[in-house]
Amino acid sequence: MIPVNVIFSPDWWNRRFGISFEEPFYLDVETRISNDVLMRRGLHELFGIGAPNPEARPIIGSRHIAGGFVMPALMGVPIRFSMGQAAWPMPLNLDRDRVISLRAPDIANTWPINVLLEQMDTLENRFGYVTGDLNTGGIFNTAMELRGNDLFADLKEDPELTEHLFSIVSATLVNVSKWVQRRTGTTSIAVNRSLLSVDRAIHLTSNCSVSMIAPRLYESRILPHEIGVANRLAPFGIHHCGGNLQKYAEQYNRIDLRFLDVGFGSDLEACNRLYSKAFLNLRMNPVHLLQDSEDRIYREVRDSLQACGRTSNVGVCCINMDGLTPDQNVKAMFQAVSDFEAEVSPV
Repeated sequence: MIPVNVIFSPDWWNRRFGISFEEPFYLDVETRISNDVLMRRGLHELFGIGAPNPEARPIIGSRHIAGGFVMPALMGVPIRFSMGQAAWPMPLNLDRDRVISLRAPDIANTWPINVLLEQMDTLENRFGYVTGDLNTGGIFNTAMELRGNDLFADLKEDPELTEHLFSIVSATLVNVSKWVQRRTGTTSIAVNRSLLSVDRAIHLTSNCSVSMIAPRLYESRILPHEIGVANRLAPFGIHHCGGNLQKYAEQYNRIDLRFLDVGFGSDLEACNRLYSKAFLNLRMNPVHLLQDSEDRIYREVRDSLQACGRTSNVGVCCINMDGLTPDQNVKAMFQAVSDFEAEVSPV
């Protein structure tokens, strides 16, 4: 069966169900649990996803929105919370001296991890277990939130700075992920719920910003740190939302990849050939889901699956759909996958 997953933007949840994404959504136990029930029930009512009457569960991080703030917040980046938007890290734009002076934080005693760790104890005492995890982002993403746009120049001009910064971010990312993994058994369902259809043990790192630099530059500056993270958090996958995944095959294939988020616009035939062992999660374009017709969405999903050429080890998702996205377009995506699967399945 080809899995399909949808993630709606906070704006969608706010418009449709009145959910506020201010700080309590993330860091208040009762708010988080009640919103999780509301969101699961809403997805079933609208799209038949999940169960009609979900019970409360001891969730530590929401599975129903994209984006993460824990890593930058842990490293001192201010976070902006608002009703209809995801938590937004406000880049520090640290100067060189402050970057070189950075050290890995004591995560057990630093906000917000200290709050969440205490809540894990509370949830385990109440329910007997804890579920869910935290979006820990990726090396380059978090480094940009600390250094800002100067990091692009640093990649060419200041290897001492980038080596230090990426080392600190990598160590912190691993520490946070390991700590959560020991309590819940997962690290990355909050990054992409599609992992539940593949292997919930996979750690998925977010390489949103990597698509903006040349593969060779990624290889020389970031890849060695990525390999180190992958070795410590195996099994491993990469979220690459840029429309150029095929261009990084030589570099990415130096990692034992179990899962790849394939950014819309990537060459799907090439990705199928170049990443033959990894599960390919084909990302649809949320702008198209918002603006295009139901028929065009249906064709686009079918065309993507046909271009990829797989009938297994493949999935489809659309992430961060806008608050005004028509329900029929979302349903068209599900229908397209179902029809494609019925046509290619042996009788």
